[in-house]
Amino acid sequence: MKIAEQEITITSAHLQRDVTCTLLMPEEGAFAEPLNLLLLNDGQELENLKLINTLENLYDRNCIKPLLVVAIHAGEERLQEYGIANKPDFKKRGAKADLYTKFITAELLPFITEHTGIEHFESTAFAGFSLGGLTAMDIAWNNPDLFDRVGAFSASFWWRSKDLTKGYTADDRLMHSVIKKTAGKPDLKFWLQTGTKDETADRNKNGIIDSIDDTIDVIKELLAKGYERPADIQYLEILGGTHDPETWGKAMPKFLQWAFGK
Repeated sequence: MKIAEQEITITSAHLQRDVTCTLLMPEEGAFAEPLNLLLLNDGQELENLKLINTLENLYDRNCIKPLLVVAIHAGEERLQEYGIANKPDFKKRGAKADLYTKFITAELLPFITEHTGIEHFESTAFAGFSLGGLTAMDIAWNNPDLFDRVGAFSASFWWRSKDLTKGYTADDRLMHSVIKKTAGKPDLKFWLQTGTKDETADRNKNGIIDSIDDTIDVIKELLAKGYERPADIQYLEILGGTHDPETWGKAMPKFLQWAFGK
């Protein structure tokens, strides 16, 4: 099945910039509705992820339901717009994450409805890589009325409020703390991925890299909330996987079949 590709620009009042998005979906007449929706951070990496090839392959093998992918290109202020809303990290990065959340919920989603004429998608997922994965997790977590599923590839779950040299403890990790402090249990499902070569850093010197430790600890927080494995949480650890679009692209078919599988 051929994928139709369309580039659009949205002028965001919240971010005060033009946001480029690439839309990918099966060509006209190739599917019957209902359609599913995937928002993807760092959409400028589409080519490196080989996403079009992956989608065509999955459709040809009848593995996934019809899907609209909206790949949101990051701007020059990625380190400010991504992160956790209203909780900048210890270097004050992520100061505009609340505005990016508003762009997604109040501008992008309504625009997609208007642009496609589709009022209701069968399911909606939000995914991202590295800092974009952390951002997708934060936005979906706080908007479970808008999203059903989250994909966090090598997510920056180390994002912390305190410098390692300033009395840091594991409790200073921001996403873990957001999950812990949320009342109730958002109606979401989670797909998390790490690579054994994501990085070399090992804060607590336990022989396991931080990327894996921090992700496992997010899973522990989710389990403590009452989510269950494997029904609500999937975790993929790629042996030799590195912190780059090549590894994330290899993991993508597993995510797409989990989120939108037939």
